Amino acid sequence: MKISILDDYHDTVRTLACFGKLAGHEVTIWNDHMQDVDALAQRLADAEVLVLIRERTAIRAPLIERLPKLRLISQRSVYPHIDVEACTRRGVIVSSSQHPGTPSYATAELTWGLVLAAMRQIPQQMASLKAGRWQIGVGSTLRGKLLGIYGYGRIGAVVAGYGRAFGMPVTVWAREASLTRARADGYATARSKEEFFAQCDVITLHMRLVESTRGIVRAADLAHMKPTALIVNTSRAPLIGPGALVAALRAGRPGFAAVDVYEQEPMRDTDHPLLRMDNVVCTPHLGYVSREEYEVQFTDIFDQIAAYAAGAPINVVNPEVLNR
Repeated sequence: MKISILDDYHDTVRTLACFGKLAGHEVTIWNDHMQDVDALAQRLADAEVLVLIRERTAIRAPLIERLPKLRLISQRSVYPHIDVEACTRRGVIVSSSQHPGTPSYATAELTWGLVLAAMRQIPQQMASLKAGRWQIGVGSTLRGKLLGIYGYGRIGAVVAGYGRAFGMPVTVWAREASLTRARADGYATARSKEEFFAQCDVITLHMRLVESTRGIVRAADLAHMKPTALIVNTSRAPLIGPGALVAALRAGRPGFAAVDVYEQEPMRDTDHPLLRMDNVVCTPHLGYVSREEYEVQFTDIFDQIAAYAAGAPINVVNPEVLNR
């Protein structure tokens, strides 16, 4: 089959051990990011299988309608960037493993790296040293500070464990079912959302972006935070209301932020307000971007292609296509 892989920025996929699963297929790998429909339609005109790296490229009806040979989209995790209805109309199978019970340890580890970097001002101190200066200020330790986990799913549970290892009391705010799991794991839960934001010294967001969670962190929530508090977002930018984080940081509540995700990605605007703030640590959506995580993810993705080629598709999001 003719397989196209989009958005492999560093040409990493062909170096993975699991890439051997595609032996015998004609594979084209694109290393740049492209969202223009005309350009994508030209690139993918002959593609029978499309491999997506998470949500880097939106696959909507105007593009799907112009890909007559496309039969399968294979990816991993959630799929808000795919017009599944349009795929179904065109007879395109969408396979996406939801990997139950398998957290992204890479994202959890990056979250903790950002917590440490922000609390100890590591990027700012490093920049000062490179500029010929010495210490620029005094950071904060984590031990004894209250860690808030907003969204107690697979990743949130791992990050809570990191907090416990660092001697931090942990509290959770989430849906009732998630609160029940958190209590069963021995963590405290907040009595209200207001209490959660007001009391925590560090808050990390760990939710999927769906309609019910879009803008779930409001300006009023951030205004409850301490001037010394840190908020960390390695999940999705739209979990926080538009413009709310920048306004809150300018107002001094919270005092610090660490961000790995943005409204528009790739984010190349060097004048973005978050990049201009000394109290913010920013990284370019590195959460799941590790070689080990890629091996896990692309093993699932390539297994889905092999299953389709064998006539028995798996992890099908739109099973009604199979009835045609």
